[in-house]
Amino acid sequence: MPLDPDTFDALIDHLRRFVSERLRPLEAEVEANDAIPDSVVAEMREMGLFGLSIAEEYGGLALSMVEECRVAIELGRTTPAFRSTFGTNVGIGSQGLVMAGTPEQKAQWLPRIASGEIVTSFALTEPDVGSDSGSVKTRAVRDGDVYRLSGTKRYITNADKADLFTVMARTGDEKGARGVSAFLVPRDLPGVSVGEPEKKMGQKGAKVADVHFDDVPVTAANRLGAEGEGFKIAMRVLDRGRLHISAVCVGVAERLIADSVAYASERHQFGHPIAQHQLIQGMIADMKTEALAARALVMETAAAKDAGKDVVLESAAAKYFASEMVGRVADKAVQIYGGAGYIADYGIERLYRDVRLFRIYEGTSQIQQVIIARETLKRGG
Repeated sequence: MPLDPDTFDALIDHLRRFVSERLRPLEAEVEANDAIPDSVVAEMREMGLFGLSIAEEYGGLALSMVEECRVAIELGRTTPAFRSTFGTNVGIGSQGLVMAGTPEQKAQWLPRIASGEIVTSFALTEPDVGSDSGSVKTRAVRDGDVYRLSGTKRYITNADKADLFTVMARTGDEKGARGVSAFLVPRDLPGVSVGEPEKKMGQKGAKVADVHFDDVPVTAANRLGAEGEGFKIAMRVLDRGRLHISAVCVGVAERLIADSVAYASERHQFGHPIAQHQLIQGMIADMKTEALAARALVMETAAAKDAGKDVVLESAAAKYFASEMVGRVADKAVQIYGGAGYIADYGIERLYRDVRLFRIYEGTSQIQQVIIARETLKRGG
């Protein structure tokens, strides 16, 4: 049962204060140390943020998609790495299990995922396989009641601290997407190893790393769904994840707009606050209009998903528009700040780097265009 409106409103109010009073003051520290403080992670566990999308029977908050997007927007108003701390547990790291897991699998893992006791990761991308996710080369060869899993996954979010991986691997000889299956792979199995975290352009504090599987024995009981259903599961998971990321983009854009308006109201040039100059006002108008449009698209799509409608097209459109939108908003924010926007002290240049990733992960903008076009043609307009 979803939270009642008063309880959910209280959660949003608490989260808003948590972001403004607790997280935003730590942004420079997270950037410098490339790490989220353990005390903050503990607070997030206490708030139930690791179990937003997990059913109450497993200890989660069971938020609707609309409610989850509202939470994501609030978390978007600070460094995206804070949300990434629990993001895989809420989204791609748990939703394959939520959607396709057996009762036994759910009972074994979901309570600990919802509490934040364990961290999950979604292992799809490979060194030679990114957007062409139906061409994974990692293999799972069946040997009685065990699959022998071998291969390498690349750029896996939260891999450095993950306890459980949802891994897409090829089973059998069938080529293409129909030959891919999904597996739950605990980190402590023999043959699992995680590489050093990558040095990234932005989103410091959110780690990505390679994960290597060397003849890892995965029991058949840890397969998600039937053989050959992995790609279908992955696509369903990504549909939801893309909508969540779209909401984060809206939140970051709203943060950038608020900061830009405050700066433009205080910064004087030619005897007046620069907010009074029409060219500055033009940029603010563009930023606000695009952010409002993105918010409307995200929330409308979330409501449609909650109503049980097919939102493959709309989720892709939301991800495409919102991620491109926040990039444009960040660029204008730097322009409004001028030289100060290029200097680390103000944090605008940090967010400018952070938002660049949104156009790449969980499906690049170009992949979203392909999906949008394909689904539009399929629907006949």
